Amino acid sequence: MIDQAEKLRNIVNNIKKEANDISSQNINHTTENIGRRHAKVITITSGKGGVGKTSVTVNLAIALSQKGYRVVIIDADLGLSNIDVVFGIVPKYSLLDLINCNKGILDILCEGPNNIKFISGGSGVQELINLDKNSLESFIANMSLLDHIADYILVDTGAGLSDTVMDFVISAEEVILVVTPEPTSITDAYAVVKTVSRIKKDCNINVLINRADSENEAKNVYNNFSAVAERFLSMKLNAIGYLPYDHSFTKSVKLQKPYILNYPKSNTSKLIKDIADIFIKNNLEQTSVEQLGIKGFINRFVGLFTN
Repeated sequence: MIDQAEKLRNIVNNIKKEANDISSQNINHTTENIGRRHAKVITITSGKGGVGKTSVTVNLAIALSQKGYRVVIIDADLGLSNIDVVFGIVPKYSLLDLINCNKGILDILCEGPNNIKFISGGSGVQELINLDKNSLESFIANMSLLDHIADYILVDTGAGLSDTVMDFVISAEEVILVVTPEPTSITDAYAVVKTVSRIKKDCNINVLINRADSENEAKNVYNNFSAVAERFLSMKLNAIGYLPYDHSFTKSVKLQKPYILNYPKSNTSKLIKDIADIFIKNNLEQTSVEQLGIKGFINRFVGLFTN
């Protein structure tokens, strides 16, 4: 009889073979990425709901894909998964199926538009807390294979200050904090930075101002927000740009087709691509040693509630 350890090794070896087959067949994989051993994990979060966080995630993913990079989105908004709704796709499996060891990582990956892939999370993240050692090792081994499949992994969290959301933020190499000019959004976003500052002062938080009336408004919001964070929390934030208020964004959500595909030549789409370029440039300047990839991300995340 095959013991549990042997079974796990067989599962992992099979998935690695399939993952490498996918990588070798990916014609969009640019030459700059060849040899990079770890995916770049970026967590997208916000202080409150309704600020366009999921739309930012989806459109940034497509912008990266259009530039030749392999992208996977992990929908980590507990109980309120929206990525599948935005795409108009009903996933057959979710992260819960991986956690329960019913399926492998390739089984739960869903095909999205423009060659991106996504994983529906839902209640699966909460189940991690209850896993025994063998199941947890199997889960980490499966998730680690995303480093062979993706160059960028975008984690779309829930909004707010829940422990799980904060764990996702603290575990990531890069964080995008989506803020709108409304006072409630700014206040709640500050609460996110304040909470993070108590645990991880060197957290790399990139602020994206969404739905701004103008570039000047976006600059003013960011400058005031970052100045307060640096003065009172000793947190240095990064500006990665802004997106203007655009009614077509809402229209695209209703049509279940990402904005950047509906309006590829618009100024907003250009701004989204500019944001993608920032991460590409920063990523290429880092060494593979500096990037811990999805395995490092998962290990940090799991460690926060298992220690």
